[in-house]
Amino acid sequence: MNFNYSEEQLLIAASAKDFSEQYIRPNIMEWDEAQIFPVEVFKKAGEMGFMGVFVDEKYGGSGFGYHEYIAIIEEISKVDPSIGLSVAAHNSLCTGHIYYFGNEAQKQKWLPKLTSAEWIGAWGLTEHNTGSDAGGMNTTAVKDGDYYVLNGAKNFITHGKSGDVAVVIARTGDKGDSRGMSAFVIEKGTPGFTSGKKEDKLGMRASETAELVFDNCRIHKDNMLGEEGEGFIQSLKVLDGGRISIGALSLGISKGAYEASLKYSKERHQFGKPISSFQGISFKLADMATEIEASELLLHKAASKKNAGERMTTIGAMSKMYASEVCVKVANDAVQIHGGYGYTKEFPVEKFYRDSKLCTIGEGTTEIQKLVIARNILK
Repeated sequence: MNFNYSEEQLLIAASAKDFSEQYIRPNIMEWDEAQIFPVEVFKKAGEMGFMGVFVDEKYGGSGFGYHEYIAIIEEISKVDPSIGLSVAAHNSLCTGHIYYFGNEAQKQKWLPKLTSAEWIGAWGLTEHNTGSDAGGMNTTAVKDGDYYVLNGAKNFITHGKSGDVAVVIARTGDKGDSRGMSAFVIEKGTPGFTSGKKEDKLGMRASETAELVFDNCRIHKDNMLGEEGEGFIQSLKVLDGGRISIGALSLGISKGAYEASLKYSKERHQFGKPISSFQGISFKLADMATEIEASELLLHKAASKKNAGERMTTIGAMSKMYASEVCVKVANDAVQIHGGYGYTKEFPVEKFYRDSKLCTIGEGTTEIQKLVIARNILK
């Protein structure tokens, strides 16, 4: 058991911090206010090796493990969670699905473009009426010779408009059958594949969220990942890793809000003293620090199991659930510590507060995580 980052991991974290300070911090509020998805920043992230973190070097990836991945997402999210979210979604969902379940030809075709961020990746599972009930999806893929014809729509898709390629799960069998869905890789520009409404969101506003629409979209069978009927099972495994992603994002938000609060509490004076000297404030800071530490330990335990190829569904759900709920609590307390200033855009905690809530919803709500945990501990 080792609770310290190696020298290499510290350098990776420092690199992600420097990248965030140089390329992200100057533009945070401009991107947030205008809901700008800054594609050029992701191209730079690709140059830094942040867009194919755990992909083997032969496909242009960095070949790192999940401890390094947590460090990168955390450092970016401490500065701007919306950029951290997009980097995480690109890595763990689209790129990860192709990397873990694609054949060699598929990996050679798509991964180098994704790991370099020449292409931005999207991943489509959620639909308008099937959020947590993904098995009830309505998007269909009907076989027609060597092709599948897709019809339907996906919503709440990260990079739904700007993505150059998407991994999409569609129903090839009966509704509700866990082996009745298949995964397809679909490139932008494919006839019948378009983007729809872009969502106007509370937070994470620089991370684009939009619909994917399929209207008699013909996809060659060579674009299927794995075999027909494996798409949903693959997705559950992808989401195991995705929970580490959202946990790392949550950890970054928590640390960003905590560090801003610690600084402010030492600088803000009331009744002739820094407010950090008052028990009501110091106890909030103590709770923040403790819960952040616990979040980090849970995440790295999940990462250790993922790196070792061990089953980590339960610990992954625990780490995502806990870290996401903590980040909402920490962000809320951060606003309270800042008082009226915390409710203004002059200080960063206002944005951390808005951004935090998505973490308890995306890639499986808190309630779904509890369902996963309960099912596994009661077996």
